[in-house]
Amino acid sequence: MYKDVKYNPRKDKNPMPSQDPEVRAHNFEEVATGYTEEMAIDEARRCLGCPTKPCVTHCPVNIDIPEFIHEVALGHFEEAYQIISKSSSLPAVCGRVCPQETQCEMKCTRLNEKLGSEAVGIGRLERFVADYHNAHAKEEDVNIVKNGHKVAVIGSGPSGLTCAGDLAKKGYDVTVFEALHLAGGVLVYGIPEFRLPKAIVQKEVDGLKKLGVKIETNMVIGRVISIDELQKEYGFEAIFVGSGAGLPNFMGIPGENLNGVYSANEFLTRTNLMKAYLPTSNTPIEHAKNVAVVGGGNVAMDAARCALRLGAEHVYIIYRRSLEELPARKEEVHHAMEEGIDFRLLRNPVEIIGDENGLCKQMKVEVMELGEPDANGRRRPVGTGQYEVIDVDCAIISIGTSPNPLIKDTTEGLEVNKHGCIIVKDDSGLTSREHVYAGGDAVTGAATVILAMGAGKHAAKAIDEELMGK
Repeated sequence: MYKDVKYNPRKDKNPMPSQDPEVRAHNFEEVATGYTEEMAIDEARRCLGCPTKPCVTHCPVNIDIPEFIHEVALGHFEEAYQIISKSSSLPAVCGRVCPQETQCEMKCTRLNEKLGSEAVGIGRLERFVADYHNAHAKEEDVNIVKNGHKVAVIGSGPSGLTCAGDLAKKGYDVTVFEALHLAGGVLVYGIPEFRLPKAIVQKEVDGLKKLGVKIETNMVIGRVISIDELQKEYGFEAIFVGSGAGLPNFMGIPGENLNGVYSANEFLTRTNLMKAYLPTSNTPIEHAKNVAVVGGGNVAMDAARCALRLGAEHVYIIYRRSLEELPARKEEVHHAMEEGIDFRLLRNPVEIIGDENGLCKQMKVEVMELGEPDANGRRRPVGTGQYEVIDVDCAIISIGTSPNPLIKDTTEGLEVNKHGCIIVKDDSGLTSREHVYAGGDAVTGAATVILAMGAGKHAAKAIDEELMGK
């Protein structure tokens, strides 16, 4: 416990202010409105300042959490930001979308369920500090001495942005190649505006540009240009592949080719990146009345909540296990339930039924029950032979994604596993190709923003050590 801070014994976190559920269900404005200065200081004073810092060891980018929280408790918000920014290049993003409850907050000493004590709101404080900095900080000139080395980064998602930022700060000439027309990767196409405003992502991207990072959009590596050409013709001495996992998985059931059936990836890309919810959008989307979203992860919650905001009257989450096994963040599930999303649990789709015009009309699901645990310790869903039919005019499949095979297919000697994920030798991210590194979802499959950032950070360190002969 810090001697210069008055300790706050409060057991529960300061609640996060947010829009009323009935209001926010009909707009794309950010749901959570953030702590006030007073709330942030009050929450920060709950921190014990543990000398062992268990929270830090469970942060993938190793932010000095007790130290930044100490500064918040003293009202030194900009100082707190500087501490965070030493380890994280995307604090405003991470404060909003990272699953702190299964990482840093899970190891918080204040967390004690038997005593009814909650962890310190680390994520909420990180968001507050980042937003304070973005609102108050003055722009400063950036003077970085170039070291004469060139590095290419493929993909501008969290792993690519982190790798690019860390290398640029060390003086590298970094070029980021992005397949889409806007930088940000999954942060702009996958996460809705009401969870992560795109202006925040753009501010982070603009910050990289100030460091000298060049960003080339509409560059599909493996189609427009290959990794071999980047190395041999353009002179990039090292390459980091952070191309994500954007290839959607499907169930393989009858009716998935009907009109009105989307992958969550397409649905969210149309909605978030192409702004399909705006009347002026050039990429419209079907405004269905009854929508079924298959899956139970954060992406499924995002798709369901987007469908609701697009005007759906009924939105169902179809998930084959129970609420206890639902993999989405508790906060996202709570928000979805508040907004009126209908959770049809222990249900597994077996067919999507169409009308005479080939349009999605109904979904047939089998009622499930939980059997013995599987290899991951989760109870396996078992069919009961009982079926239900739900009227839906739109079905969104959200059962995971895998890396697009384009880079693998056009890069000789780049080894991947049976899921199409790039194989790396260790935490450095070095692949089977010399001078080619990889990280994030392209390696792990779909995971979290903070884990992807950690991979980008490790790879940047390894690239620097290789090129500088350390």
